[in-house]
Amino acid sequence: MSLQSYQVLQRDDAGVAHFAQDNGTVVELKTGGPYEVGDATEILVGDLWVLAGQSNMEGCGRPIDMETSSPLVHSFQSKEVWAVAEEPLHWLDESPRPVHRKINGMPPPPETLEARPTGRANGSGLGLTFAKLIQARTGVPVGLIPCAHGGTSMDQWSPERDATEGDNSLYGATLSRIRANGGKVAGILWYQGESDADEASVPLYMDRMVALIQAFRRDLDQLDLPFYLVQLGSYVTAGAPGEAARWSAIRAEQRRLTTALPNVEMVSAIDLDLDDGIHISTAGLKRLGKRLANVACGFPTPTLAGVEKIQSSIGNYVTLRVSFDGARGWLRAEGRPTGFTLRDSDDADTHQIFKTTLEGDAAILHLSVETLPVGLSLWYGYGLDPYCNITDAEDAAVPAFGPISLPVD
Repeated sequence: MSLQSYQVLQRDDAGVAHFAQDNGTVVELKTGGPYEVGDATEILVGDLWVLAGQSNMEGCGRPIDMETSSPLVHSFQSKEVWAVAEEPLHWLDESPRPVHRKINGMPPPPETLEARPTGRANGSGLGLTFAKLIQARTGVPVGLIPCAHGGTSMDQWSPERDATEGDNSLYGATLSRIRANGGKVAGILWYQGESDADEASVPLYMDRMVALIQAFRRDLDQLDLPFYLVQLGSYVTAGAPGEAARWSAIRAEQRRLTTALPNVEMVSAIDLDLDDGIHISTAGLKRLGKRLANVACGFPTPTLAGVEKIQSSIGNYVTLRVSFDGARGWLRAEGRPTGFTLRDSDDADTHQIFKTTLEGDAAILHLSVETLPVGLSLWYGYGLDPYCNITDAEDAAVPAFGPISLPVD
């Protein structure tokens, strides 16, 4: 590892890291810092986190009220040097890894990089908020390794590409950046899926995600490596035929991942504002960074526990109780709780929910029928741009789910 300042070393299970100086001397450093070792300064010992996926992880928020820096949070910049982390974290045109220029159709970088442009239109992300909260709660310094690339698919992230393409592949380039910093990390943050919501890719999404997670764990020799993903948010578009169903299918597969593999957790972005048709706003990304920090610190996020019919308090109408595990401080919503739909076999909304109330860790759905029709399914957050506003007291959003079969009378 080359000697440089502002570095973050991944601590081991004993809370120490070994720093190799240019003269061959190895110095043992405890969790904390900053340390000065020889000519290297501002060396921290703590936890490294990878930021991977596509544009909403790369960060496309507008430069309005962006997250501020912290001296105890550093970033391994795209140009392969460490610095105090500041927005934007990703500058892919500076990366020497050829995959980013290949994807963007750009020539190789010049030997001497020009100054970064001022007044960048967007680039705010979730990583710095996440890192600052983790550091504040644990007292442990944090290093970020930004590796995301907008518009990329699971096929482009395939670990199989590394065997033949190396740094010409996203997976290979990410491994190289991790290995350039000791080869161990505390966890991976992942936001991707928009580019796989097509007819050919949806059926392959689950297997591809499982293969990716298992490959990271195998190649880094960290079989229990934490992997925290974000469920897809909204997409404001007219939509092609079947696109709403495919977007919902990706969300369902992401939800299934949390039970398919250990140490995989998910947070939802279904309720967050956008800065354009598909990219989460700067304010929303800050909330998302907090949600990821919460699960990384072991706090639960609401998950569907079950659906049952209960006695109606309004006439003879059917009433459903949708209960959740993991809600902290009970469920809440600004204004009328919304996001649930009852859909028929053609995925059409039957518009039968006339009232939704929140009671503790459950949502009570009042239906405008006295007998539950056959063949209905319950969804929360169906489609491209659903309006969902239910969170717990710590701002963890109820994730999108469905289809959930309903009990028949």
